[in-house]
Amino acid sequence: MSDCVRFPAPGCIVEFMEGNVPHIAVVTDDNGGKLHLLMPNRKESKLGAQRLLPWLGPMCSMSGGREALVRELEIHKRKRDDVEAELSAMDIWELAQGEVTAAPASWFAELFHSDPSADTVAAFGHVLLACKTHFGFQPPDFQVYTAETVEQRIERQRQREEQEAVVNGGNTFFRLLWDVACRKRDLSRIQADEPSPEVCGQLRGILHRRVVDPDTQEQDSLWRLLIKGLPDVPHLAVQLLMAWGDFPPHHNFWLDKASYAPGDDWWRPYEDAVREMLAKNADCADLPECPLPFLSIDAATTKDVDDAFMLETIPGGHRLTLALACPALHWPFGSDLDREVLHRGTSLYLPEASHHMLPEVLGTDAFSLRAGEWRPSLCMAIDVTDEGKTSLPEVFLAKVRIEDNLTFPDVQAVLDGAPDQEGKAARHADLLRETRSVTDALRDARIRKGAVIMVQEDVLVWLEGEGADIKVHLVEDPPDTEAHDLVAETMILASAAIADWAWDRGLPLIHRTQDVALPPEYAGTWTEPHDISRIKRALASATLEDRPGPHAALALERYAPITSPIRRYADLVNESQVLHMLATGEALRSQEEITKLVASLNGVLDQVGQVQRNRPRYWKLVYLRQMGDRVWWDGVITEETETHFSVFVTKPGLYVRGRRALFDERACPGYRVEVRIGKVHPLNNDMYILETRAVDA
Repeated sequence: MSDCVRFPAPGCIVEFMEGNVPHIAVVTDDNGGKLHLLMPNRKESKLGAQRLLPWLGPMCSMSGGREALVRELEIHKRKRDDVEAELSAMDIWELAQGEVTAAPASWFAELFHSDPSADTVAAFGHVLLACKTHFGFQPPDFQVYTAETVEQRIERQRQREEQEAVVNGGNTFFRLLWDVACRKRDLSRIQADEPSPEVCGQLRGILHRRVVDPDTQEQDSLWRLLIKGLPDVPHLAVQLLMAWGDFPPHHNFWLDKASYAPGDDWWRPYEDAVREMLAKNADCADLPECPLPFLSIDAATTKDVDDAFMLETIPGGHRLTLALACPALHWPFGSDLDREVLHRGTSLYLPEASHHMLPEVLGTDAFSLRAGEWRPSLCMAIDVTDEGKTSLPEVFLAKVRIEDNLTFPDVQAVLDGAPDQEGKAARHADLLRETRSVTDALRDARIRKGAVIMVQEDVLVWLEGEGADIKVHLVEDPPDTEAHDLVAETMILASAAIADWAWDRGLPLIHRTQDVALPPEYAGTWTEPHDISRIKRALASATLEDRPGPHAALALERYAPITSPIRRYADLVNESQVLHMLATGEALRSQEEITKLVASLNGVLDQVGQVQRNRPRYWKLVYLRQMGDRVWWDGVITEETETHFSVFVTKPGLYVRGRRALFDERACPGYRVEVRIGKVHPLNNDMYILETRAVDA
């Protein structure tokens, strides 16, 4: 006969939960539901009857005293442990499946024993309590989970255990990595403290996801536990990965954030599509030849030549014919390769490397307008009067052969009339000077309409060495020369002309707009940093739009970029629209399709644009840190507030803010100063003015 009892009374052996573990005790007194308990360790405790586990008994004699009760507890504890050791929670669950959804511990014990004792029932209760994946406990019954629920709970338990392992090992190891980042320890000294390979894999994954999206809410609670005790600094994940050796020194995490694959291996999965385009591009025998001897002008390092020009004299002015590289002629829009190129959005030209939008075998080779080689080209001929007025373009597809690829320095030397000038540019001196007069007329005509032209010296970043030993050098680049202006005006003309041509035909294109009203006095060419800063504050950023609109700074009614189809995806799309219109009289994409494409492209270009803006700035800050905080730098105050002045520091070409207290009473926009800069942290984009002094007039 079972020795289980229904109600606890003095002498009754009971169990209760403490620290998620069942504990055995004997009742020594009952004071109105407040039980006095004696434990095997001879300690006494008070406990409410409602906290007892729902298996009671057996009853012990109270006549033997405390020591006899303790011995009795030890005997029953051993019995329960022995029974529990022989039980399998899986066997119990499999027998109970389909029989009941919930039952007391005694019911499960009776599946295996005809008349289970209190110790046996308690042992079954222990096993069921421990197997939380298969059983739930809602006193006095245990719930029997279905197979589907068990699978879900096992997965959740696995995830919890993994998270605990990650947190326990990760927080300590992250602290050690931070010491490495702060140069308090060497990586080799902490490698023995690395968690298990499985945990390390998860930690790396978490850090890499934080690099890509520092504000992600995914695993946010886990991240907070991992970095508990670490400083709240920007780009913490980047610094930890560099300390760990996953990232090299000076790692370009902006590429990670934009998911922009560096180098030229990203297109290998699409090699068949690339080879097909190469074959089609080489076969351009059916295209009419344009016999004009086109010239291109680019930087000396440029490999992806995407535009060229030729100028002819006509009555009342000139005819400017532009030839544009033509990747859109056979481009596989909608393919996997196309989607990857759309995701890149534009080429990147960074101090350490150039990363091209197209595979280099296409962008810098097959499609590039190389001198002496026939290339398919989208051409447009535009008549320009001596006053800078232009006609709608004549647009046509042809194959062209560039006569010479010229460089900016050589062209500028010719325009400057250098007497000892030799080489390719000198052979075209008369044409280049005549083209300059035409582009000057175009620029002056835009200024009369309100164009704002800002000319500011740039600083080129040159890197020497590798890894942690890299040295940064800054080379002052002269402001926009006449050679740059010549090319810029022809490109502005081409994009404005094609926008007007498309508008006249109802052809949807991607447009760049800047729809703001500028005061008339802003029109003209500006060179002083404080003037440029003032005008920039009045200008909204130009944006890509699905419909035409004014471009304030260029003083144009419409502007559709098309001149760099091997460098910019928007230009590639516009070129394809124009080509399809020429071939069929219809648009390749509807207005609705252009609208959707612009929405996608703007998101891509926002991310990629951050790489192009922030990476050169990073290297300039590295340069400042390498130079130290004792160097005085020339600068011009560009803006003032109640608490700060902004200074354009000429040599690195950077703006930096300083507290008003650092400047004298004469300080105002346009005031020239020298500044000392310190506390430079390139990764965090931090630097501070430490000291200033006025520059004598």
